[in-house]
Amino acid sequence: MELGSALQFLDNKSILVTGGTGFLAKIFVEKILRVQPNVKKLYLLVRAADHKSAIHRLHHEIVGKDLFRNLKEKCGINFSSFISQKITVIPGDLAHQDLGLHDSDLLQLLCKELDVLLNLAATTNFDERYDVALDLNTLGAKYVVDFAKKCTKLQVLVHVSTAYVSGERSGLIVENSYRMGETLNGVTGLDVNIEKQVVEDQLHLLRLQGASDKDITIAMKDLGIQRARLYGWPNTYVFTKAMGEMMVGELKDIIPAVIIRPTIITSTYKEPFPGWVEGIRTIDSLAVGYAKGKLTFFLGDLEAIVDVMPADMVVNAIIVAMIAEARHQQPQTIYQVGSSIRNPLRYSNLQDYGFRYFTKNPWINKDGKPVIVSKVTVMNSMDSFQRYMAFRYLLLLKGLELANAAFCHFFQGVYSNLNRKINWVMRLVDIYRPYLFFNATFDDLNTEKLRMTARTSLVENDMFYFDPKSIDWEDYFMNIHIPGIVKYIFK
Repeated sequence: MELGSALQFLDNKSILVTGGTGFLAKIFVEKILRVQPNVKKLYLLVRAADHKSAIHRLHHEIVGKDLFRNLKEKCGINFSSFISQKITVIPGDLAHQDLGLHDSDLLQLLCKELDVLLNLAATTNFDERYDVALDLNTLGAKYVVDFAKKCTKLQVLVHVSTAYVSGERSGLIVENSYRMGETLNGVTGLDVNIEKQVVEDQLHLLRLQGASDKDITIAMKDLGIQRARLYGWPNTYVFTKAMGEMMVGELKDIIPAVIIRPTIITSTYKEPFPGWVEGIRTIDSLAVGYAKGKLTFFLGDLEAIVDVMPADMVVNAIIVAMIAEARHQQPQTIYQVGSSIRNPLRYSNLQDYGFRYFTKNPWINKDGKPVIVSKVTVMNSMDSFQRYMAFRYLLLLKGLELANAAFCHFFQGVYSNLNRKINWVMRLVDIYRPYLFFNATFDDLNTEKLRMTARTSLVENDMFYFDPKSIDWEDYFMNIHIPGIVKYIFK
């Protein structure tokens, strides 16, 4: 298989990107515009009430970010006109037919013009409302495929999922697809239409009962976890993403399509510069809490592998997979993009890097004083965690409960606040537990074949690097990722 020139492939192409304001979407857009300014058009689908609101999001949430500073320097005074010429933002909604587009002329134009459709839109919240996650992650995938079928010159559909659709499996997780209705625990009866009906019935019942918005949100979150675990997935996010993959596989027909499954995505490794990151990602929330002195104990297996991949490498893998599929139009291929096979990193490494970095570069708190960190106490089992919580917090909570009753609810505020915090922590632990003791590695045989093909036949192979073996994790975390978190995330 010959890939040829990536820049030649991208020349004069029209690409639609859903989830245009998302982390990966921004990095993808910046990369394309910087390396191939002769791309014809990048259409970015964003959630917005109207075109004016969409334009506002483009300038404030996308091209206004520091991520685009190199491109701004390259373009100089022509930056704004270049962006206006190359990017068209489209207000829409992935949870509706035709992606929520109401402009028939624009719809017709896209169907005639699009060469590539990249579906990056998703809600990645593990504890999302089930109705929201089902609409975006599952039914959104259906509507994207339906739209792709209308595009007469479409060369490839790229659907970005997550490697963690595998649930709590252990061992080597291969790049296999999911059949419609397949479950992780063998329970039969999974049907997307039934799931949609379950949501509608539950919402109808809650409204009849006069439930508040807050109560509806809680009920929808609980329903998502319940339905996910019924079929063997640990949380709403990975369950709805797995069903989204099923939709793509079932409905795509002859459309050339690839599914990309990244692992945990971290800050940029090289491009457009090292360390750019946005939003608190899974492991970054631990770093933030630790640096600020709020994370003093942790639950998990320090020897477990944590599979991370820098965002620019994920974007490069997407682009190369896109080109490979468009040029050779093979049956649907799945690419797991991670590091656990080629260059494994362990939680113990992260613990060490965080301790060393924040000992040398302590966080300065609001009083102007450095936060002194120590190594986190790690609970290596749920039993030890529950004993710790009982000894440290639950006994105090029980004491407050008795005192509150004895003193005419004088301590009600303190009791309620502590109880709420404990319940919140226990829910988070329940949701994230499968990943804290994750005992699996992600096979990347398809991805490695793609890398090998790129090495031998992609003209600009060095420009589209995505080999995790090239990463020195200590250097990356100590000199790139953690400083990036401090610069772009800490408040």
